[in-house]
Amino acid sequence: MRTLGLIAGNGVFPLEVARMARRQGLRTVAVAHIGETDPGLAEVADAVTWIKVGQLQRMIDVFKDAGVSEAAMAGGISRARLQSDFAPDHRAIVMLARLGRFSDDKVLRGVAAELESEGIRVIDPVPMLDGVLAPEGLLAGPTPSAAQLADLRLAFAIARALGAFDVGQAVAVRDGVVAAVEAAEGTDAALRRAAALCGKGLVVAKAAKPSQDLRFDRPAIGPATIDLLSELDAAVIGVQAGTTMLLERESTLRRALASNITVLGYA
Repeated sequence: MRTLGLIAGNGVFPLEVARMARRQGLRTVAVAHIGETDPGLAEVADAVTWIKVGQLQRMIDVFKDAGVSEAAMAGGISRARLQSDFAPDHRAIVMLARLGRFSDDKVLRGVAAELESEGIRVIDPVPMLDGVLAPEGLLAGPTPSAAQLADLRLAFAIARALGAFDVGQAVAVRDGVVAAVEAAEGTDAALRRAAALCGKGLVVAKAAKPSQDLRFDRPAIGPATIDLLSELDAAVIGVQAGTTMLLERESTLRRALASNITVLGYA
């Protein structure tokens, strides 16, 4: 039986990958991160080893011992966890020293390179999942107004321009005013800051950075995203069509409809 290595971060994405792998007849050996990964992963993966963030050699050893030749990354690691529980082993320290710059994309590429140097190919898990990528067009909620579409165009233009500098994936705009750009604080904190500054009716863009390696770092929204937007009385979220993941798609779009929040696949 073919074995898939799963590098599991937070959120529901690792569980969705493990479930789909099982449906496809694959054995899943997961390396999960303490304090980040949902413990429910143990119910859908065939084996789970828990590590601290930075235990790179342990991750590689687990996969090699299990005969893994392909691995997928799913889910992120919170900035707070990186600050409080980062425990790099010798291999991780050497890798980081070689990188010189610790941007998200650069570090993830470095981890992938370490795995591939051991004969473990890092793959994009998204093709395993049916219907997870957002299509173009109105997906839920009311048709956006002309003013909201103008805000969305501005938000995407900013996201794409700043993405070239490895800055965030989300931008919030209201009435032509840029309310927040996601930085080190993460999407949720950026949106809360935007709402505190500009109030109700935010228009949000979620997009990949131009040079982003989509094997392990895709923009995504899910039910929790919609719950936050509803709490903040936001109006619209535009997601990059063909690239952004809609996690728990039915629940996400149902909640958006119930909350009168527009979800738009933007090309």
